[in-house]
Amino acid sequence: MHIEADIKLGFKDVLFRPKRSTLKSRSEVDIRRTFQFKHAEDEWTGVPVIAANMDTVGTFAMAEALAQHEMLTALHKHYSVEEWAQWLATQPDSIYQHIMVSTGTSDSDFAKLETLFANHPQLRFICVDVANGYQQAFVDFIRRVRATFPTKVILAGNVVTGEMVEELILSGADIVKVGIGPGSVCTTRVKTGVGYPQLSAVIECADSAHGLGGQIVSDGGCASAGDVSKAFGGGADFVMIGGMFAGHEESGGELVEKHGKPMMQFYGMSSDTAMNKHAGGVANYRASEGKTVLVPFRGAVENTVQDILGGVRSTCTYVGAAKLKELTKRTTFIRVQEQENRIYS
Repeated sequence: MHIEADIKLGFKDVLFRPKRSTLKSRSEVDIRRTFQFKHAEDEWTGVPVIAANMDTVGTFAMAEALAQHEMLTALHKHYSVEEWAQWLATQPDSIYQHIMVSTGTSDSDFAKLETLFANHPQLRFICVDVANGYQQAFVDFIRRVRATFPTKVILAGNVVTGEMVEELILSGADIVKVGIGPGSVCTTRVKTGVGYPQLSAVIECADSAHGLGGQIVSDGGCASAGDVSKAFGGGADFVMIGGMFAGHEESGGELVEKHGKPMMQFYGMSSDTAMNKHAGGVANYRASEGKTVLVPFRGAVENTVQDILGGVRSTCTYVGAAKLKELTKRTTFIRVQEQENRIYS
């Protein structure tokens, strides 16, 4: 047994320290970024915000909406090959720049991946998603995917420590997904006692990834536009969002009425709801690690997108970053005292 005594921080534990700026307006801030990827030897330009690969978030409709803002959507893995074909037939070629194909690590998942990319070679991004990215079988699967798809951009996770980020990048991942338990409908920390405060995970994992020429995505824990900015300020190259994109017309959750108000269902992909829907129930050797909630119906996602992007631009003006790429270099975080924490969280 070993105890690490170093202080670890989440988004709610810090605020940005403002700095002098020559920017006159948030409209002057460029929130697009261009990335070169380590293994794919490819280039991508866009707004590095990703809708999470949950079936109440990462939908075809969400991808269409976010693509208008040059953002990405990790489409959930439960769409069939036929559904993919029908949807892509209605989309412009530019959609391929803004979508990720999500997959698990079973043999059937791999076979489906091969079929999708054979049928649609324009697809660029593969999101290999598991709850526990520390298993050797997961590393082996990343190597298999890289060998089969040498020119595609591979995003893999989830992990929270630098040494595992390095292992995944050296095994073929271009981008590593960072986060265990911070999501609003994830109960991993409660059920297992496993996790890592998200901001510290981002800071440490970004350092490891950038040293090898890779990137990271901060996955989970963003409850506001300010949290998205904090993830970027901590060194995240991409930020993946679930709960903030739930409850919209494009989100895919079931619309219900409660106390006379419209609500939408939102649940974690390891919840009873998700496993009953997609896997025939929770296996007898495991526990549910997600919950199901009702969130207020918020209409079209456009207003939420504008709120997030406007908040990030505003953060940049406060610290004097003319480009999103400069934000982490201009960031000084101030730790928030416990009593203030409740005000800003």
